[in-house]
Amino acid sequence: MGQVSIDIPEAVLYDTRMSQEEACKFAKRAVALGYYSQSGVSIGYCAQIAEMTEEDFIKYLGKNQVSIIQFDNEEEFLEELEHA
Repeated sequence: MGQVSIDIPEAVLYDTRMSQEEACKFAKRAVALGYYSQSGVSIGYCAQIAEMTEEDFIKYLGKNQVSIIQFDNEEEFLEELEHA
């Protein structure tokens, strides 16, 4: 797995009352959420990035109002709805 490093000012950690470990966990989840919602990366890979089970990542998506059902356009949605 690749590794990415970011610097977070100590003042931010202080203001958010996060330890470095908590900030790392937060950042991993934020990156995974972004990859899933903006780049179409799979739930499985995003769960790995977030260090969560797939089930927990799906719940995390829901808490952040991100649907696991994604359609490219309204036509695709209506077609799927028709076959449901």
